[in-house]
Amino acid sequence: MNESQIVEREFASTVMAVPPLARRADLSLDVAANQALIRHIEAGGVRTLLYGGNANFYHVAISEYRELLDMLSASAAPSTRVIPAIGPDFGKMLDQARMLAQTAYRTAMVLPLSGFTTPTGVEAGLTRIVDAAGMPLTLYIKSEDYVDVDTLARLVDRGTLIAVKYAIVRENPANDPYLRRLLESVSASRVISGMGERPALTHVRDFGLAAWTTGSGCIASHAVMGLLAAAKEGRAAEAQRIHDAFMPLETLRDNISLIRVLHDAVTFSGIADMGPILPLLSATPVEHHAAVAQAVRELLEFERAFSGNVRA
Repeated sequence: MNESQIVEREFASTVMAVPPLARRADLSLDVAANQALIRHIEAGGVRTLLYGGNANFYHVAISEYRELLDMLSASAAPSTRVIPAIGPDFGKMLDQARMLAQTAYRTAMVLPLSGFTTPTGVEAGLTRIVDAAGMPLTLYIKSEDYVDVDTLARLVDRGTLIAVKYAIVRENPANDPYLRRLLESVSASRVISGMGERPALTHVRDFGLAAWTTGSGCIASHAVMGLLAAAKEGRAAEAQRIHDAFMPLETLRDNISLIRVLHDAVTFSGIADMGPILPLLSATPVEHHAAVAQAVRELLEFERAFSGNVRA
């Protein structure tokens, strides 16, 4: 699918999996383990793989980036869209954009950066990156300070951005004036909820967002696609039942570390050994392993029952 142009309806057709990245003890890429995880995700019907924060792309070396692009493209099924991340700083993005221009990828997601940006600078920088890459970008929004709504809308209108991954955390996701203002200017079909399952039902049901990104759905891919279908079809009780099954692992990720817990959770699941996490991150603290492993077991049990019911 990487060679085909992205059409707007594609974003609503699948949950967007955000997998961790498997490495060997020497931190080289573990091709077989990454392929095993991809096959597991695809088996549940997920058709977009986004390699960003959970894959620790923040710390990927430029010297490794092209190898990584080629591995991911070759590992996914022809019907699967792969979206790699770039950035988060301008210099790294520019080098990566030049590599992307030599591939069949159709978009890349810009990792968020805070403290050293201005909305005007973001607009100018992303315009240059699109020129270098020869493709529109997907923007990951985690803060209102990164880019204002008017600038964001301009970037979408000009074709600089093809989609927005929206991940500004709210105590109550239903109360989000920034998101409501954004959707006055940008079609909800181009906005993907970017915070996993916790706010997903609210974002899809109340705001009409296309879909959401999932980490835990990398373990329970049948269930997460079932959740998307139930949410889209207005089956509220069924959607809530599936949603609740994801919450124990999602809560541990929220409380400990979104990236680190998912990385180790996939290993605990037995789907694939993710190996060590790339520095400057480190593994989930040992004292949390039992709780994470238990949450994984429960989610896998739910996944197996759910997929069995679907086949029946």
